[in-house]
Amino acid sequence: MIHRLGKICTVLALVLLLVPAGVMAAAPISTIVSGNTVFLGEQGLDISAAMGGDSQIGWWASAASIGASAPSYTISVAGPGAFFINPTEFSGKLGPWYHLDASGKANGTAFTVADPNLDIRVYDATVGVDATSNGWITTGDEVEFRITTNLYQMGQRSGVAGAPITIKVQSPDGATFSSLINSAGTTTSIVNIPVGNSPYSTGAIWDTGRHDTYTPGTYSIWAECNANSMKDNYGETGKTYTASWGLLDQEKNPLIGTNTRTASTTTAATSAPTTVKTTVPATVLTTVTTPAATTVLTTVATAPPTEAPTAVPTAKQTKSPGFEPVLAGAALLIALAWSVRKE
Repeated sequence: MIHRLGKICTVLALVLLLVPAGVMAAAPISTIVSGNTVFLGEQGLDISAAMGGDSQIGWWASAASIGASAPSYTISVAGPGAFFINPTEFSGKLGPWYHLDASGKANGTAFTVADPNLDIRVYDATVGVDATSNGWITTGDEVEFRITTNLYQMGQRSGVAGAPITIKVQSPDGATFSSLINSAGTTTSIVNIPVGNSPYSTGAIWDTGRHDTYTPGTYSIWAECNANSMKDNYGETGKTYTASWGLLDQEKNPLIGTNTRTASTTTAATSAPTTVKTTVPATVLTTVTTPAATTVLTTVATAPPTEAPTAVPTAKQTKSPGFEPVLAGAALLIALAWSVRKE
């Protein structure tokens, strides 16, 4: 019995040891060692390993002054286990920071501070074009996402594959997807994607032809990163989250027809002169182009011509001079012939 109790206690002890280890497994993204890059807005960073036992960090505006003069700015580090890269304090002081010895001299690199940037593009993977520009994709085509960011440098931290970036895809009815399905039926999570390089591509992960899941309409798409609460502390577009793109999922290209009509209207409005057809003498047919580029036919009375109009031939046939005597002679001969025949 005692032996069994001993085994149980041993198992429980192992479980208790494994639980903290499991919790700590998610912590490395906040653990900073010498030379790592940290970003404005990150909080709760454990910079103990980057401090070399010192309690101050310093920044020099000019690299040439490091070691030759006092730091341009210094910060006391009272709690290295939960350090905050405050945007207000560190903005404008980007680049290497050094931990300082007791005399205030650089004693080694602590970390490098960077201003985050983040961008996302939406690609039609079926035809290989950037759908972000025109905001439209043919229903049935597959979508891939391409992310450009400097946050991938989080992947330099021990045990971290990359920056956890979430792609937000909001349906026309307001629902937000946490994963997407492609034409092969593969489901891919779009929450906290470990982005370890830039540009980064998800590949074709969204089949818009699955109407039972993805109804046609306009989807809102953006990306964000809230690693170590950086978005909460530094919520600026293009920094910790991107602008929202509208993607219209439908069969017909919305630009077809609209552009044609616009181009036709513009040409007619700018290049077609007013045409006047004149007839004799005072009524003309005038084509008037209205500001809305609608062509209207109106009848406009014009002033009488200043010069006498050219004579217009009448419909009556004219005869050659001397033709009347010929006709009279012919009539006389016919009468004589009729008289002789009668006798």
